[in-house]
Amino acid sequence: MRILVVEDDVQLAEVLAEALTDRQYAVDVVQDGEVAWDWFNSLHYDLIVLDLTLPKLDGVSFCQRLRNRNFTAPVMMLTARDTIADKIIGLDAGADDYMVKPFDLQELMARIRALLRRGSSATVTGFVWGSLRLDSSTYEVTYKTELIQLTPKEYALLELLVANGRRVLSRAGIIERIWTLQDPPTEETVKSHIKSLRQKLKAAGAPDDFIETVHGLGYRLKKTEAG
Repeated sequence: MRILVVEDDVQLAEVLAEALTDRQYAVDVVQDGEVAWDWFNSLHYDLIVLDLTLPKLDGVSFCQRLRNRNFTAPVMMLTARDTIADKIIGLDAGADDYMVKPFDLQELMARIRALLRRGSSATVTGFVWGSLRLDSSTYEVTYKTELIQLTPKEYALLELLVANGRRVLSRAGIIERIWTLQDPPTEETVKSHIKSLRQKLKAAGAPDDFIETVHGLGYRLKKTEAG
């Protein structure tokens, strides 16, 4: 999943980016609202972490623009302003949650996980597709009872596939969702990760075509017995 962090406090932005990256999210960081708006219009984001006070375009105006464009993914608003009136303004602008600085980083990560679960195919603790289970709290993957060891990027790719199910994902779309702008790979890298995932899934007992190739389009998961 891809997250945009809009925060003009460079040190805090680095802390947030590191914490989110450690949890297997692709993270882009910008320091002002206008640049963030350009990035929003160029990439798909599953969640936006947004400071209230920003140069060029403040967080409230930015959030209002998002909702006016029918952006339905969650927005977590961060601010040093702690009055009830400020919280109401942020929530009325379209924020889904609101945390006051300084905040506990672990609580923020928990709230972000909760926001990302809303409207997704996630279970309480992860993702399920047939006999495959991904635990988003421990990043453990099992097929039936077999534990599968994945690299961080393999886990992110498999989670993306499970979250989208039968929807076809192109290689370019996969790159956009799980790699940052600072480290974009080639499409051959995506093919290599898909090959490795298939090998590991097969070793755990999954069918050869658990990840299907839709020629000329991309990849999707095989139908489950339930459809």
